[in-house]
Amino acid sequence: MFLQIKDLDIGYVKGNNVVNKVNFSIDKGQIVSIVGSNGAGKSTILKCIAGTLKQAGGEIWLNNEDIGELKPQERVKRGLALVPEGKRLFSRLTVKQNLILGAYTNKSKEFREEMLETIYNMFPVIGKRSNQISGTLSGGEQQMLALGRALMSSPKLLMLDEPSLGIMPSLVKELFDAVVELNKKMKISILLVEQNVHKSIEIADKVYVLQTGKIVQEGGKELANDDSVRKAFLGI
Repeated sequence: MFLQIKDLDIGYVKGNNVVNKVNFSIDKGQIVSIVGSNGAGKSTILKCIAGTLKQAGGEIWLNNEDIGELKPQERVKRGLALVPEGKRLFSRLTVKQNLILGAYTNKSKEFREEMLETIYNMFPVIGKRSNQISGTLSGGEQQMLALGRALMSSPKLLMLDEPSLGIMPSLVKELFDAVVELNKKMKISILLVEQNVHKSIEIADKVYVLQTGKIVQEGGKELANDDSVRKAFLGI
């Protein structure tokens, strides 16, 4: 297993966990979705794996290494990248400057130039706006930039937190197509948390349902047609 989460506990306040004894895994090359209602703990799990939140208990294994005590930048070097909810761009910097910041763990100029070319080819609209201030981009363009910035570290596992949030419906399909392309062509494993439950289940190899901080069900695309899951946990 490429990523393995074992009995993960996470709490913002000591002794009051919002995630309890969560277990799940991702094999190399898989797209895995975590779905559930607002406040279930989905984003909290991604932040903990990325290292911006400390686990209260349990283990986080990446490529047969326990990374639970590593700092966020060390996890990036191991192949993790997170596209956080709300994009979190440096709005006063240019598109290119934001992208270069995504490669901060690799000082090679050649590597950065190669990755910039890759991102511009993948998202031509971003390439055309290379010198534009990122805060002036549309919501969809900003999401492409946030995704491109994460890819600048050449990740092996890409974690996406609500990528379609704030994007025009007409661009949502394009975004999900890009995620699938990253998975298939660049062989990047994907961990997806997404409000668009139907789309997230549709593209996933494996789905975990999270309710009040606990995994209550796992499966595949068939979960989209499971009435008990839809009504109790997904709100659809």
